[in-house]
Amino acid sequence: MPFRLNIACFTLLSHITHVISFIFAFKFFIVKAKHVALFIFLILLADQSLKLYTKTHYYLQEEHFILGKWFRLHFVENPGMAWGWEFGGEFGKIILTLFRMIAVILGTFYLRNIIRKKYHTGFIICASLIYVGALGNLIDSMFYGLIFNESEPYQLAKLFPAGGGYTSFLHGKVVDMLYFPIIQTHYPSWFPVTSWRGQDFEFFSPVFNLADASISIGVIALLIWQKKFFPKKQAVPKIVTVETEKAALDSGNTQTVV
Repeated sequence: MPFRLNIACFTLLSHITHVISFIFAFKFFIVKAKHVALFIFLILLADQSLKLYTKTHYYLQEEHFILGKWFRLHFVENPGMAWGWEFGGEFGKIILTLFRMIAVILGTFYLRNIIRKKYHTGFIICASLIYVGALGNLIDSMFYGLIFNESEPYQLAKLFPAGGGYTSFLHGKVVDMLYFPIIQTHYPSWFPVTSWRGQDFEFFSPVFNLADASISIGVIALLIWQKKFFPKKQAVPKIVTVETEKAALDSGNTQTVV
């Protein structure tokens, strides 16, 4: 990958991270629909730009080191769910794509609703991350099979090929490329599970994309800060003094004050 593209990717990701940090830091920041739309657009732009570049400049299974050996761009295509999981073959693929489509449609109305009701800023951002992640992978599933030919080892895919795409509507594969094999080693000879001794061990092995990362960050942040996003309202007890009680009696109000 060209050096300039590396810098552009890291710069964009850095800006997105700073925006998230800024919004989380200010609880009373007033989030408007235009802010959420811009936030979603930036993440979707980064996700689709990286996917389009990878699809047209990388062979299938091609790999490049970005930061040492622990951060790589490794091009794979995922026919199923996020993080390389699969679901029920071709029929499951259609069901999954339709589910994503319904989730995105309903998510659009849900986002508009929580913005109008002025929910906690952090919750709106988390919901936006999950929404844009689903939208990013939905675009792959719906259109990539129509606008690209098949990616193969030692053969680059072309955008809008003369012979048409590699599959039909809703059957496109999701492009994955982010690979973080932070630890690569072997199970020791003393490992309790005998069959695993001497076998390869890798952490973190899934290959994913920015859309997958957005969904994961949104869900994890919701779990961590749910109490902050939805604090329990505590009833404020009324303090009744002798003077206020006497004043109530003098005014003829005999109602009991709790």
